[in-house]
This record gives sequence, C-alpha cells and structure tokens, in this order.
Amino acid sequence: MSYQRITLTVNDGIAVLTLNQPQTLNALSTLLQEEMRDALASLRHNGEARALILTGAGRAFSSGADLNTMDPPTDRSLGEQVSDMMQSLSNPMIEDIRGLPIPVISAVNGPAAGAGASVALAADLVIAAEDAYFLFPFVPTLGIVPDMGATWHLPRLLGNARALGLTLLGERLPAARAEQWGLIWAVVKGDTLMAEAQALAERLAALPSGVAGQARRILDEAAQRGLGEQMQEEARVQQGLIDSEAFQEGVRAFQEKRRPNFS
Repeated sequence: MSYQRITLTVNDGIAVLTLNQPQTLNALSTLLQEEMRDALASLRHNGEARALILTGAGRAFSSGADLNTMDPPTDRSLGEQVSDMMQSLSNPMIEDIRGLPIPVISAVNGPAAGAGASVALAADLVIAAEDAYFLFPFVPTLGIVPDMGATWHLPRLLGNARALGLTLLGERLPAARAEQWGLIWAVVKGDTLMAEAQALAERLAALPSGVAGQARRILDEAAQRGLGEQMQEEARVQQGLIDSEAFQEGVRAFQEKRRPNFS
C-alpha cells in the first residue's frame, strides 16, 4: 500500500516503519496514526517480517501530538474530541505495537517528545542517537498528564521518583542519561544508528517465531501477579514452548556446540 505520512519496507525479514512527516517533526497527525495502524496490521498478518524497526525521517523521531489540527466541533468540547480519538485511534496504535508477535526496536534519531516518546517506549528495545532526547512536557507546558502509555512505561522502567520528576518538571532527558537510568537499551553514534538497529533486528529476527511476543507479555503481566502466580504462568508457557520444534533445535544445537537455526 502507498502511504502519505509513513513509509514501510520489508527486506530479508526486517521491516522498517518510518514516520515520514519531517516538516512537522513527525507530529502524530490523524492520518499518520491511521497509516501506522494499517502498516502494523499488515505486519501482523502477512508473516513476512520477523522484526520491526520504528524510526523517524529528518531530524526528529516525533514531536508528539499535532496540536495544529485540534479544532473542536461546535457541539463538543476539545477534551471530548481528543479523548474519543485517543480511545479509538491513538491507544489502539500503542496496543498494536505491543501486540505484535515479532520484536520491535525503536531507533530514536532525534527528539522524542510527548506522545512521540510514548510511541518510542512502546518498542521492546529502544536505541537512540547521541544527540537524541526524550521529553514529557505535558504537565508544565499544557497542564495535562502524559498519555499513550507513558504513565505505564515510565514508572516501570525508571521507578516512581524519576517518573514523577520527569512528569512534573518536563525537562529534557538526554539519550546518555536515559541509558544510565534504564529507560532505553543503548546510545549509539548518530551516523551508525540505523546500522546498529539493523544489526539488532537481525539478531531478534533469528529468534524462534512468536517467542518475543510471549516474553513481552509475561514480563508485562508480572506486576499483576504474586511470585507464586507468576511461576505458575511461567510453567504454563514453558509447557507449550518446550514441546515446540524450536526448543528441540535449541537442544540439538547445544549438544552439537553450534548456534541454533530457528527457521
């Protein structure tokens, strides 16, 4: 399909979805989000891609919500309009990313601000260029709270103290500090960002099909369970995985002292 606000390529099992509205720093317009949902659905169903890289065109990953398009209808408040759009489009888009059966990498090439940062953090692994930064300006700039999953991801990745500090102060979090704090996986030189993302994607694409999604889900749900319940869930998941051909190949590779080939 031809897109206007994103690009999607798939080569040798690696998909690259690029937010492609650089004139607005890849602001999350309605059309861009709709196209992202369409692209993510195609990746879920076509089975060609085994890993996905999310990135942005130009000098930003995403500047967040497209505030210039927020014109409320005459019979409804702006709050009602935005809430409805979040529930019908923006939030499902984040759930689409988290629900992909393949691993997802965010390659943050520049500023990831507001909802743009929320999109970046929805990936399984986040790598960022040295000059990139994360910004959550909601409270001090607009008098609203972070959204699109940011209030879920931030305390889990950073702890409440740092999550609340970033939320209330709205200060830029440089990529290097984001790595130190555990918000992202790695910081790399800007001119090697996509090469590093490609190398990571190739490693992830070699994993057994579906296991990345299983690992993401069981870790996401861990906070909802006690230790005993979580170990029971581990045992339930392991039962199916151990009975799979992938596990048998892993055992053979271990015994033969070679790398497994999860076709």
